[in-house]
Amino acid sequence: MERGSRVRAPTFLYRLYEQRLLHELEGGLLPNHVSVILDGNRRWARELGQPAAYGHRMGADRITEFLEWCEEVQIRIVTLWLLSTDNLDRDEKELHELMGIICEVVEVLAETGRWHLAMVGNLDMLPEFSRDRLRAAEAETANVEGVRVNIAVGYGGRQEIADAVRDFLRDEAAAGHTLTDVADSLSLDDITDHLYTKGQPDPDLVIRTSGEQRMSGFMLWQSVHTELYFCEVYWPDFRRTDFLRALRDFTQRERRLGK
Repeated sequence: MERGSRVRAPTFLYRLYEQRLLHELEGGLLPNHVSVILDGNRRWARELGQPAAYGHRMGADRITEFLEWCEEVQIRIVTLWLLSTDNLDRDEKELHELMGIICEVVEVLAETGRWHLAMVGNLDMLPEFSRDRLRAAEAETANVEGVRVNIAVGYGGRQEIADAVRDFLRDEAAAGHTLTDVADSLSLDDITDHLYTKGQPDPDLVIRTSGEQRMSGFMLWQSVHTELYFCEVYWPDFRRTDFLRALRDFTQRERRLGK
């Protein structure tokens, strides 16, 4: 059976199961920072005979609900990967529609006043109309004390590291240091302090939907000790049940953190 047409259990059964999952989480160590690769929008739409934009829009509609689930279990930082640098090479019409949907959902999140939004990515790679809208939404939530929501747009792990090194070198040059001085003193912390996520803890858990079991370059630097959870369901179909299962799986793992 195709994923988009699978038979669903009655709602009340899901509610009972969710209560059981919540009970199982009690006393467990939950992640502080959860990152999500929101994958499968296009395939979900294709299986329903709909255009890609329909899948992107339905996926965007899931985001507010997901953030509410995170609030419920007191997760403090959420990173959502909405657009990769590779996605920028898509068909111009689809990219324009996708950027419009992303801007709309980010503006809706900002208007709620519930979440502190932070753009994570190289916005200079985006079309000017969308870049300005995203920065305005980010500024609108600058003083919000709710869950910090990183919006990864125009994001690529290699691009992030390259940008971090570039920014570090510029800072060192401005301070009058030579290239030899920089090479002799460069540390891991120097790179970390210039990442898009500088000042934030690394993600404890990365969830990827759609069944793909790879990171695709997401948070390469930050995910050294991150737990990974791959979910078969496409993002538009991602349910609270799926989220709670991911959290339960996380609490059952023994985190060695490289030790």
